[in-house]
Amino acid sequence: MSQYPTDRPDTPALGPLGQIRIGDRAARTLTTELARHAGPKTALLVGATADSLVLAEALDALLPGDRLTVVAADATVAGHLATLGSFLAERVKVVDELAAAESADLVIVAEPVVGSGEEARNTVEQLSKYVAEGGLLIIAAVALPGLSGGATDELDRIAARQGVGSDLVLRNTPPVRVHRLRFTDVDASVAAKLSPAFRPSSVPLFGTMNIDSNGVAAAGIALGAAAFLKATRPKSKAWVLPALLAGPVAAFFRDPERDIPADPTAVVAAADGKVLSVEHIYDERFADEEFLRIAVFLSVLDVHVNRAPVAGKVVDYFVEDGGYANAMKPEAEHNVAAYTVLETPDRSRVVVAQRTGLIARRIVQRAPIGALLAKGERFGLIRFGSRTDVYLPADKAEALVAPGDRVVGGSTVIARLR
Repeated sequence: MSQYPTDRPDTPALGPLGQIRIGDRAARTLTTELARHAGPKTALLVGATADSLVLAEALDALLPGDRLTVVAADATVAGHLATLGSFLAERVKVVDELAAAESADLVIVAEPVVGSGEEARNTVEQLSKYVAEGGLLIIAAVALPGLSGGATDELDRIAARQGVGSDLVLRNTPPVRVHRLRFTDVDASVAAKLSPAFRPSSVPLFGTMNIDSNGVAAAGIALGAAAFLKATRPKSKAWVLPALLAGPVAAFFRDPERDIPADPTAVVAAADGKVLSVEHIYDERFADEEFLRIAVFLSVLDVHVNRAPVAGKVVDYFVEDGGYANAMKPEAEHNVAAYTVLETPDRSRVVVAQRTGLIARRIVQRAPIGALLAKGERFGLIRFGSRTDVYLPADKAEALVAPGDRVVGGSTVIARLR
């Protein structure tokens, strides 16, 4: 049974009462596009209740000049908003049904979509009509398909066509996957208005230190192996080794917060490490022009999370096969590599190459084609070190680092664009 009335033709099929809740991390994930956009912007929040954490996060993200329309799930929402002061009263409008709303830059669904695949498809089709040109529909599905009918599988299929990013939120009851869907093209210049997005893959530890979710999984596997050995071989000390490895393995995936330079001409390092080379090359895979390439070597002791060197739109992504040579040697030029091509607000092409190495055999890239990345935003990682190259248009870029320099991903200015 749906939590919300279904007798109105414009009411989406949202989460069932008592089975699904949106916790704080899921709510923050659903509203991160609203929070990161400097505005002015418009948003439409569908299916919110007065005590919804998604509503609270949306209200907290509003800036002067922003406008939010809430399609209320019950009659308490308007009264709740009336108690929050004149700042919100001027920026927030409450309507009883979707038909009374106008299109918006961001359409956010406050509860996971459930039901059959056809119902999910109809919901997306219905809500897509309210997404403004270049805007996003942000919608969640239960990550356990058995709890949502066919809605989860259908939303996965839609995201494969229209998606510009998905985030799995495990710390929710039950886990949910948040999809960002775009139905019309968006200009790369919008990326310049964005700050780095909140991503649940970056799990907070303490202070400004986070750990990537890959590290949580790796440490969990090590501790699980230790517990298994301890249970099955109680007289053996074999469990000690995986137990001791859990800490160092997790440390490999540390993901600290970084201060990102505000200067729009600054190009920041895509990774922590040591500059291997600064050179001018031609590479026709990206454009028929000369590039300034800055290569950085990541040791196993460096932070492995990769960040966008500039603000831009992902216009291409591809992986090329190759070997696994030591990343510090010339042969590494032909290693397995993943290439993320960004279009900047001035229509230049900037490329980040994530290269494997002798130890690094796994590349993670979380920014699909069509995604907008803010400068310094996390977009992937290379497991256990290796090399990250940044390609910049040679006629517009001036290198500010030299071979041997140490750089910090997201913070160190490695070049300046003219």
